[in-house]
Amino acid sequence: MPILPLFLIIFIGVPLIEIYLLIEVGSAIGALPTVLAVMFTAVLGVTLIRIQGFSTIQKAHKSMAQGIPPAKEMFEGIMLLFAAICLLMPGFFTDAVGFLLLLPPFRTLLASLLISSAVLKSRFSNANRGFPGGDYFEGEYEDLTPEQQHERNKERLQQHIIEVSVDSSDGVNK
Repeated sequence: MPILPLFLIIFIGVPLIEIYLLIEVGSAIGALPTVLAVMFTAVLGVTLIRIQGFSTIQKAHKSMAQGIPPAKEMFEGIMLLFAAICLLMPGFFTDAVGFLLLLPPFRTLLASLLISSAVLKSRFSNANRGFPGGDYFEGEYEDLTPEQQHERNKERLQQHIIEVSVDSSDGVNK
């Protein structure tokens, strides 16, 4: 979707929907109850976001402790941020969007869709960047313990020091 129509929908369409809904609800229940309802949804939404935000952070820590990238949790965190923005904006339409994003099953589904979309885009974009096999490139890998890695680094550092001292004895600095 082109970006200009999206901005028009967001910056013109959403406020018009909000104004319409506020007028309709205000004429049905009165001005003061409408204002109180908007304030109540904001307070309730922020409280729920705070609880779910902590839960999402805990899930991310658990995933990282298991060695799993917390991609789903990151997308859920972004959606919670968007939900907070929607709930703090006065109006019933943005409150509905915010509360919809507070539903964990909906958020999980949306996060999964966004992740799969991002993976597909990544695969197609990597295929066009000159990697001969698409997502794969050839290389060597050796699994080392931290102690083995420390010894290997020490050997490389000693080799580098020897090379530098040999080069500097020739009068050439690299």
